[in-house]
Amino acid sequence: VHLVESGGGVVQAGGSLKLSCVASGQLLSAYHMAWFRRPPGKEREWIAGINWKGVLYEYADFAEGRFTISRDNPQNTLYLQMTDLNAEDSGTYYCAAGSTYNSDESGYPFWGQGTQVLVSS
Repeated sequence: VHLVESGGGVVQAGGSLKLSCVASGQLLSAYHMAWFRRPPGKEREWIAGINWKGVLYEYADFAEGRFTISRDNPQNTLYLQMTDLNAEDSGTYYCAAGSTYNSDESGYPFWGQGTQVLVSS
């Protein structure tokens, strides 16, 4: 499955962004999905995951209450709604598809190229 993220950009601290990840080549519903990010100079980290049906979710502590993961299987699209953004949320955001929706990167054989988010203070 081929994944393409979009929706990144520059936003002021306290603002919101909604990222999208469109899948092609295979049905998104065949996979559990997740969002990861790589802050500048840091390791990639898991943000949130969602099961194939869109009814089970998990969030990293920093994302709980501020970020919302969702999916629209008929549209083959995964979303990440981000609110109350701060400078520490800056980085490259990736969507991933696989057999899990937790933080274990080995469970995700398919990755997008990433979209950049810059939160200005």
